[in-house]
Amino acid sequence: MGDALKGRVALVTGAVGGIGQVIASQMAKEGAALALHYLVEPDNVAADFLKGFTQEGYRAKLYKADLSKYEAVTAVVDTIIKDFGQIDILVNNAGITKDRTLKNMTPDEWEQVIAVDLSSVFYCTKAVINQMFARGYGRIISISSVVGEKGNVGQTNYAAAKAGIIGFTKSLALETAKKGITVNAVAPGFVKTAMTDKIPKEIIEKIVETIPVGRMAEPWEIARAVAFLADEKSSYVTGQVLSVNGGLYM
Repeated sequence: MGDALKGRVALVTGAVGGIGQVIASQMAKEGAALALHYLVEPDNVAADFLKGFTQEGYRAKLYKADLSKYEAVTAVVDTIIKDFGQIDILVNNAGITKDRTLKNMTPDEWEQVIAVDLSSVFYCTKAVINQMFARGYGRIISISSVVGEKGNVGQTNYAAAKAGIIGFTKSLALETAKKGITVNAVAPGFVKTAMTDKIPKEIIEKIVETIPVGRMAEPWEIARAVAFLADEKSSYVTGQVLSVNGGLYM
């Protein structure tokens, strides 16, 4: 266990399952205490994750909230600050997809993805930033996507949200640069998760053919990028998009 994040409190949204779970584990290994947010996973699955997490000796608590609602975000952030005293690091990881070509996409499919993938980034960041300003320290890291950089068929909603995160990141970085708060994004390419494991093998093979390094990312490779940006020593890195995509988009 390292100590790069010792004494820090991190809120990771979408922390149960997928990339978020690995990000949370990596930050705990670096010494941070974790506020683990979830929503869609069953409560028993979240509880099992927390049990395993704390058995490793990590300090953590679970928080369930619908981040597409501003009032729910402010309420859960207030609770986390009461429990831990502060939030030093925010990782905006929660996200959904509702893939469909624009011709067939419903307004609801557009609005749901924008609400969960983009508006929640604004809501969560707004909810934590004042106490970061007050202490003169903060790390805000949002998970964008290669799709937000290059686009993808059937994902106009997701691409718009993930591209929006990039613009949000660069603008907020300018507002906070002199306040001890860095604001960055990580843009993963295709990552090997339970979700991608369900994609037919022949489609995965076609995807991998387009990736210069010849494979998908492992979740820990995304988590390492997040941990780097969260480190106190990364104070000169702000307003950046760290692309972890195996050369898929340069």
